[in-house]
Amino acid sequence: MQRVSQSPTEDAFVQNPYPFYDSLREKGPLVWWEDYGMPVAASHSLVSAVLRDRRFGRENPAGLIYPDRLAPFYAVEAHSMLELEPPRHTRLRGLVLRAFTSRRIATLSPEVATLCHALIDDFPEGPFDLLTHYAQKLPVIIIARLLGVPEAMAPQLLTWSNAMVAMYQAGRSRAQEDAACQAAAEFSAFLTDYIAQRRAKPEDDLITSLIAAEEEGAKLSTEELITTCILLLNAGHEATVHTLGNAIRTCLLTGSRPGDGPNFTEEVLRHDPPLHLFTRFAMRDLTLKGHDFKEGDQIGLLLAAANRDPAVYPEPDTFDPHRAAKTHTSFGGGIHFCIGAPLARLEIDAALPILFERCPRLALHDTPRFANLYHFHGLDTLTVTK
Repeated sequence: MQRVSQSPTEDAFVQNPYPFYDSLREKGPLVWWEDYGMPVAASHSLVSAVLRDRRFGRENPAGLIYPDRLAPFYAVEAHSMLELEPPRHTRLRGLVLRAFTSRRIATLSPEVATLCHALIDDFPEGPFDLLTHYAQKLPVIIIARLLGVPEAMAPQLLTWSNAMVAMYQAGRSRAQEDAACQAAAEFSAFLTDYIAQRRAKPEDDLITSLIAAEEEGAKLSTEELITTCILLLNAGHEATVHTLGNAIRTCLLTGSRPGDGPNFTEEVLRHDPPLHLFTRFAMRDLTLKGHDFKEGDQIGLLLAAANRDPAVYPEPDTFDPHRAAKTHTSFGGGIHFCIGAPLARLEIDAALPILFERCPRLALHDTPRFANLYHFHGLDTLTVTK
């Protein structure tokens, strides 16, 4: 196995990681990324295969390992279906899907469209940041409404979410870790009180539905309820913000617009996805592509690299909404396939066409730059004029 060094915080890499991914694919199915101390896969075939390979999982066989000062953050992570394996994962995911149904998501379509128009109505005159005025507000308000949390809480939810998600960034600082722990504790305390209110006074919202599932004997604990609500906000919000920002940037740079091709949304998700690296643990000793994994060893799956594999996508760096739809890896795969994918697609399908219909002269005010927050891939700002 060949070995490579590439800092994930180097600016050239942050602004355009795709040449590095191309070089990895040329070096073999697995390449040792020195900066992460693990082998990584960059081809579509291997990334897709490992996502579905039950010999690998999200839950460390050795259990959660962390310093005591990070206990508030990992107290939440301990109940996250994203970090668990069967049978607990199966039970949690089943309960959430019982409440977070495709039918419930579909009913949000008119509400999402109305909110898009309202946010556009409030756009300021002159240059402004489209991320803060549109891409960030839309998903956090929708998830707040879905959960049944007061919409006035949206800015605070966003603050908590941003602080907690920073724990997944490369090169996170001690200050970011402290902020994440504080956010986790405050968010958990808020939801503890709110869940108690919903138990006393049920409403037509997702929190009430999850409580009902618990009370019907499914044994969803309060801690699991709290973590599930946090996961739905943090994972869904962060990814959708970056997807919308990246998509609008691509449209403004290429001249492409929603409706230009039958697979516009899927090409948006393939071309410049919001999450680039997802890891798995070896659940037992095994050999893959000539490399011996010991139980607990990690493998890095480069989702964005898989999405630009020329073996699957001709001219992969080109944004082409006419491209034949193929299975991209942006939502992961296997038992951990993103539970929020239907909501993300619904928001993209509404937010982008409405934006460009309402703002046909939308233009970049300056060159957008990607923020230094790998494993995520999203813009720092997106300053535009309308």
